[in-house]
Amino acid sequence: MSETSTGDAVVSAVQDAQSAVGNWRLASIAGAAIGVVAAGAAAGVAIERLTVGRGMRRKARLALDASGPYGSLRGTQGRAVADDGTVLHYETDEAEADAGAHGPRKRRLFGRKVPAPVTVVFSHGYCLNQDSWHFQRAALRGVVRTVHWDQRSHGRSDRGKAQREGVPVDIGQLGRDLKAVIDAAAPEGPLVLVGHSMGGMTIMALADQYPELIRDRVVGVAFVGTSSGKLGEVNYGLPVAGVNAVRRVLPGVLKALGSQAELVERGRRATADLFAGMIKRYSFSSKDVDPAIARFAERMIESTPIDVVAEFYPAFSDHDKTAALAIFAEVPALILAGDRDLVTPSSHSEAIADLLPDAELVIVPDGGHLVMLEHPETVTDRLADLLARVGAVPQAANVGTYGSTAQQPGG
Repeated sequence: MSETSTGDAVVSAVQDAQSAVGNWRLASIAGAAIGVVAAGAAAGVAIERLTVGRGMRRKARLALDASGPYGSLRGTQGRAVADDGTVLHYETDEAEADAGAHGPRKRRLFGRKVPAPVTVVFSHGYCLNQDSWHFQRAALRGVVRTVHWDQRSHGRSDRGKAQREGVPVDIGQLGRDLKAVIDAAAPEGPLVLVGHSMGGMTIMALADQYPELIRDRVVGVAFVGTSSGKLGEVNYGLPVAGVNAVRRVLPGVLKALGSQAELVERGRRATADLFAGMIKRYSFSSKDVDPAIARFAERMIESTPIDVVAEFYPAFSDHDKTAALAIFAEVPALILAGDRDLVTPSSHSEAIADLLPDAELVIVPDGGHLVMLEHPETVTDRLADLLARVGAVPQAANVGTYGSTAQQPGG
């Protein structure tokens, strides 16, 4: 398909979405267009029609839902309360008592308690939830203490209380949310912070507002497929005409559709096949990605309500936490991205690395935005290396099968 026809399709899709609020058929189109945003993109994309019958495709989706263990790992549940009263859900996986048996013994001074263990805190991205770290969680289980949490209005966390009252989301609020989770789940001891996409931005916002926490407690940080700013310049793999059209009208379209959430959700369900194709394009680069993984990503994204999609989206154009990165200058860091990420391009990770020259920069070949699901072995390997470098796990620690697809729940 030519760039001209793709651009025309994008403009047409946006125009259709603008008039979708009062019309069922157009609401279906709008729901599909919003699926692109929910997948982490800011525009539509034209794809070929599927030739398999709708009933058969539905059965295939149900079979994929039942076949994989993805998203089935659960830990000890906890609740943190944000500064605006929003209840945030988190889960903790504790390290096994003998996980560090082969590492160096720590001296225990008389009268002093054993030092708190290192805690690795995972923050997920836009329209995802804590289960997006499935492979890394499976691999690190029992090896190191980990905390996984759902951002406000995502996963099992409550809808943002301030947002219910009409207050727009901003990345600074997400940084304060992370601080609340840390206070509740890991009030003492060293921390390693790991964030994907919006989760990485959340970590930057935490540093911007609580620099003393970073200096006093953070011993390592990993930024995965994220950006410190200038997201308004991303073209999402679209021609100039399509990008300009989307940027001009998308904020208004999202606001309108967010006010008609039930209608648009019905549209998203009615166009599930198109939605799945868009998610795959904007989430993965590999043509042979496991269909069960693609379906797992689709389930996470489609579970994000349209009004949540709408209220978060404007925050990204305002996001600029470049200055906050200086706080991590002395912190061992991993910066990782897929080389074909259409949502937060690898050039944004390279820009972060320019400001943190001592960090390890890894650009994963044939990697898309959900690189931790698409290439879990690479992401987990580099993360395990970071944890070993900062002393969170012994150098000889075995992180298992890197959470491969063969690993069973609870393994």
